[in-house]
Amino acid sequence: MSMIATVVKPMHREGYRFVAVFAAVTFVLFLICQPLGWIGLGLTVWCYYFFRDPDRVTPAREGLVVSPADGVVQMIGDFTPPEELGLGAAPMTRIAIFMNVFNCHVNRAPVTGRIDKIAYRPGKFLNASLDKASTDNERNALAIRMEDGRAVAVVQIAGLVARRIVCEVGEGQALLAGQRFGMIRFGSRLDVYLPAGTAPLVAVGQTAVAGETVLADLASDEPRRAGAVR
Repeated sequence: MSMIATVVKPMHREGYRFVAVFAAVTFVLFLICQPLGWIGLGLTVWCYYFFRDPDRVTPAREGLVVSPADGVVQMIGDFTPPEELGLGAAPMTRIAIFMNVFNCHVNRAPVTGRIDKIAYRPGKFLNASLDKASTDNERNALAIRMEDGRAVAVVQIAGLVARRIVCEVGEGQALLAGQRFGMIRFGSRLDVYLPAGTAPLVAVGQTAVAGETVLADLASDEPRRAGAVR
C-alpha cells in the first residue's frame, strides 16, 4: 500500500459541496489576509477528512455483528427498541457508539439481512452522548431481518452539531454486513439493538471501527467480555 493511499481516502458524495464551499471561502481569505487563508485551508482539509469514506474489510461469518460506526462504545445495556420499528416492548441488548467530529461518519450495516422497516422520527438536538438522546433526539431507525428470522435494529441519532441524517437504502432492500447505508453530519451516535441475552464482545470505552470491529457473535455462547484500561 502506497503512502498516498494510506493518507488520502475517497470522499463521500455528501461532502463535495461542503469542501467546495470551504475551498472558495479559503481562496477569498487568502486574498484578504494570508493568515486567515491558512486557517481556512486547515478547515477545508478537516472538512474533507470528515467526509472520508475508506474501504473496510468486514469479517465474513454467519452470526457476527459488526460496528455500524467509527467511534467509542459509550453505553451497553438492555433497552426497549424504538417503538416506531414495531419490534415490541421487550428489552433488547443495546450498544451505543458515539462519533465525534473527527470520526469517519459513514454508517455501515451491522449484520447481513433484509430491511424490514425504516422509520424517521423528528426530535431535539441534544448532546448525543446523553442517554436521553436515544429517545428525545431526531433519529432514523432501521430494522434488519436476518436469515434465521431474528431482527437487529440500528438507529442513527442526530447530535448537538449534527443536523442532517442521510439514509441511502430502502425498505425491502438486502444488505450485507459492513455495507454502507448512510451517514450523519456532523457528530452523532448510532445505537445497535441485538436480540435479548446477546453477550457483547466489546466494552464501554473501547474504540470501534465501522464494518470491522465485532460487537457480538450471535452464533456463539461466549460470555460477555470485560475491558480494562492499560
